[in-house]
Amino acid sequence: MSRRWLLPGLAAGSDLALLVMRLLAGSFLIYQSQDNVFSAERMQVFVDFCRAAGIPLPHIGAPLSVWCQFLAGIALALGAGTRLAGLSLVPNFLVGFWFVHAAGPVPGWWPPLALVGMGLVFATIGAGRFSVDAGLARG
Repeated sequence: MSRRWLLPGLAAGSDLALLVMRLLAGSFLIYQSQDNVFSAERMQVFVDFCRAAGIPLPHIGAPLSVWCQFLAGIALALGAGTRLAGLSLVPNFLVGFWFVHAAGPVPGWWPPLALVGMGLVFATIGAGRFSVDAGLARG
């Protein structure tokens, strides 16, 4: 039986696909967190939102979450420290999912759970060939 239907030739584009996914995820994370990073007023709004959502220690967790997203976004876009950046997304967005999205409609689950999934992919697969990580590994 032929295995051509498995499309093995597409594997040649896996590094490019990882680059695109890193750039999409990284730019999204930077975009959604930068206002809180650069504005104390916007950060306070997020702290208040976390408090209202019942997230424990919002005065610590909110800035930690924002900075995690911002720095992970930069790391993913560059492909620098990709496994650690990916790993940091998992608990961050699981908490967001649990406290903010889980009780809501299923379509609202997508953004946080997609970022959990992407975090797992980056943590386990890494950045791919087109990255700072790959350059450092080559030495």
